[in-house]
Amino acid sequence: MVLSKAWKTFIDSVTKPVIKQLLDYLLEDKVLNDEETESVTEENSTRAEQARCLIDTVQKKGSKASEKMIARVQERDPELYNKLAPGQPAQMSE
Repeated sequence: MVLSKAWKTFIDSVTKPVIKQLLDYLLEDKVLNDEETESVTEENSTRAEQARCLIDTVQKKGSKASEKMIARVQERDPELYNKLAPGQPAQMSE
């Protein structure tokens, strides 16, 4: 799955708790730094704005970062992952 193809569904469907968990995971994975994670939550008041900022920030980091985010979405919220990639086989995370 390519993150850019799924952005609208992600923005429409992701919840604030999942955004927060993804930020924690991506910080732990060193995809994002403290400043970037704070920017997502503090500079964007709505859930949709936070989701948009998160996806934009990760996409700018390249395909490996996008793949890590996708794997974390699958791990954290399989239902959302299935909306983003209907019919996709499950990915194995490292």
